[in-house]
Amino acid sequence: MVALSMVLGFLLALSRGERALDTKTQSPGKAAEWGDPRLSLLGSCQPAPSCKQCILSHPSCAWCKQLNFTASGEAEERRCAGREELLARGCPVEELEEPRGRREVLEDRPFSQGMRGGQGTVQLAPQRVRVTLRPGEAQRFRVRFLRAEGYPVDLYYLMDLSYSMKDDLEHVRQLGHDLLLRLQEVTHSVRIGFGSFVDKTVLPFVSTVPSKLRHPCPTRLEPCQPPFSFHHVLPLTSEAKVFEREVGLQNVSGNLDSPEGGFDALLQAAVCQEQIGWRNVSRLLVFTSDDIFHTAGDGKLGGIFRPSDGRCHLDSNGLYSRSTEFDYPSVGQVAQALSAANIQPIFAVTSATLPVYQELSKLIPKSTVGELSENSSNVLQLIMDAYNSLSSTVTLKHVSPLPGVNISYMSQCGGPQQGEAGDQGQCDNVRINQTVDFWVTLQTTHCFEKPQFLKLRALGFSEELTVELVTLCDCNCSDVQPQAPHCSDGQGRLQCGVCSCAPGRRGRLCECSEAEMSSPDLESGCRDPNGTGPLCSGKGRCQCGRCRCSGQSSGRLCECDDASCERHEGLLCGGFGRCQCGVCQCWGNHTGRACECSGAVDSCTSPSGDQCSGHGYCKCNRCHCHRGYYGALCDQCLGCETPCERHRACAECGVFGTGPLATNCSLACAHVNVTLALTPVLVVGWCKERTVDNQPFFLLVEEAGGSVRLRVKLQEKGADYTQAIVLGCVGGIVAVGLGLVLAYRVSVEIYDRREFSRFEKEQQQLSWKQDNNPLYKSAVTTTINPCFQGAVCPTP
Repeated sequence: MVALSMVLGFLLALSRGERALDTKTQSPGKAAEWGDPRLSLLGSCQPAPSCKQCILSHPSCAWCKQLNFTASGEAEERRCAGREELLARGCPVEELEEPRGRREVLEDRPFSQGMRGGQGTVQLAPQRVRVTLRPGEAQRFRVRFLRAEGYPVDLYYLMDLSYSMKDDLEHVRQLGHDLLLRLQEVTHSVRIGFGSFVDKTVLPFVSTVPSKLRHPCPTRLEPCQPPFSFHHVLPLTSEAKVFEREVGLQNVSGNLDSPEGGFDALLQAAVCQEQIGWRNVSRLLVFTSDDIFHTAGDGKLGGIFRPSDGRCHLDSNGLYSRSTEFDYPSVGQVAQALSAANIQPIFAVTSATLPVYQELSKLIPKSTVGELSENSSNVLQLIMDAYNSLSSTVTLKHVSPLPGVNISYMSQCGGPQQGEAGDQGQCDNVRINQTVDFWVTLQTTHCFEKPQFLKLRALGFSEELTVELVTLCDCNCSDVQPQAPHCSDGQGRLQCGVCSCAPGRRGRLCECSEAEMSSPDLESGCRDPNGTGPLCSGKGRCQCGRCRCSGQSSGRLCECDDASCERHEGLLCGGFGRCQCGVCQCWGNHTGRACECSGAVDSCTSPSGDQCSGHGYCKCNRCHCHRGYYGALCDQCLGCETPCERHRACAECGVFGTGPLATNCSLACAHVNVTLALTPVLVVGWCKERTVDNQPFFLLVEEAGGSVRLRVKLQEKGADYTQAIVLGCVGGIVAVGLGLVLAYRVSVEIYDRREFSRFEKEQQQLSWKQDNNPLYKSAVTTTINPCFQGAVCPTP
């Protein structure tokens, strides 16, 4: 039990560790990146010096390649902005460079049930997709899966043959025929194979005494085979008689410690695919044992220090020949090998070890655990239940991640609703010939020099979807000119509307040389007329006698700052305008220094259609009430009657026929429509009123277009339980008091009786002591002389 708890704790810790590792990106190859290797995609679009850097900075950025788009002194970085901003600044739509990702289906074969052996079966569509991604921009595509009927199955039975599994072997010897019959009910093609394991043949796992190596079982008379690590007995076959014959020749063996060498067997069964005979179909591996397993590091107890190399080492007899050279594999190695081979393990274990294997199953994709009876009598039903569970569960997952690529899945399992996004897509209880959809979302923060390939697989099935990933990390400007006339008659290269000057040339249009840059005469064009102050107002550089502003600055001397406008609710110009030289240029009907004032009046209009109820004026879509009025629509005032108070009399006479308007209700309330509501009061706006005879009711006033509608709801009368409550409370108090007094008297009576009984016992003990204890008798002995009692005594 100590070993069992240690293994269980180890698996829990390993489970938490591997889940943390799953969140990190594993790199299968080197990616070529431009700029920062981890592109920052937070925030909004910011100016950038080139088109390439612009589109890499944020997915919302666009670049205007129009010639002379930027004003004099304005930085070319201002070409980089959001699409709406560039259009507002006058950039034509055709001059916008805004690359966007796309999806292309390269291969989409229709679903097919295929042939009897599984050839030609198509369950996953499409089969090949090309996705072009711009860094930071997500692309989404659909993957469909149709569960085919009678999909072929390969099942490999891997059994623990330690001595404690002796009674289980008898049932497994007769398993082949029944197992094939049951599987043939659900699939057209099935094959089964057999392998066994014990443990490494070194101390302290196995006794190395020569006689024990030959016969490790407790008694010499029973059949027993020498210990071994893993023995591949029978390749996958469709012949039940061959299975029963080979398994019938097997005998149990023995080892010393409780844990078994099952991990060695699992790894060899996964990597030795040719020897096992796995086909490209559904692969099941049934692992039966009644104890826990050794894992990486345990081999050091036997002097084995070399880690498992994860390769196949079966000799011609099917034995794991190098088990004494390599340590046991780790949980991660076993999980990786089974996943790579697309094998679905079924752990059939006894109840004592069930918690350990349940934790192990969480670390191995598409695996399940079943409770095995003490003699394996239920193994057939356990296998069928596990097969039905695994085959009806469709899990879509990528085989290996790519660096900087985020992948998420949403499952649509037969209904209109989609599940939450996760690191894999999964649909349970999928029926035969039922189609389920998975929505895959890809997003990257990296640029790849060449196309990358991603494999998506429905776990447990042989088909794969290949996704070719191409990144958009540069602009595709069509105006490239090596020696452009626009750049000072060929002094530079024109690309995306910007001049890249030849060596030795400077300026926005390459209009001056480096020698002219230091001329004092040119610097005078970058200062105020009075000659004081820094060059370009300290917000740019002087090139060729002109200021080249930085950041959001503009103007001949960079005197304008297009980021210094007022903000409203944290947004520059309230998000409803553009900052130009420190002043907000508002859009639409917005006004104000920060474009905070809207010209709309919808928030000022009352239900009757009046603005501010006629008691105020609307400014910036808010009511400013006249003196004495308040409220969002200026519909309230101090001393004014509420709508309910104004129309209470009409409601009373219309429903109850009482009140001050009872005699002329039809004339006084002709403009009012009174209805009796039967539904409960659930709407905000109801008020509680009372009639002249103090009868309560609820009233809702609805005014629209000069007409008034009154809805009245009578208060439901409930039974008067006041007297019953009072009497119940009094009776309860009296009963509790009497109960407390009675309990007190009973406890005192019991206590007195116990004390009296103890007193009587002490009296009895004291009387016995006086009669029988010699300590209570006198020490003087009195002798009576018979001569004094008249007897005849002899004379001396």
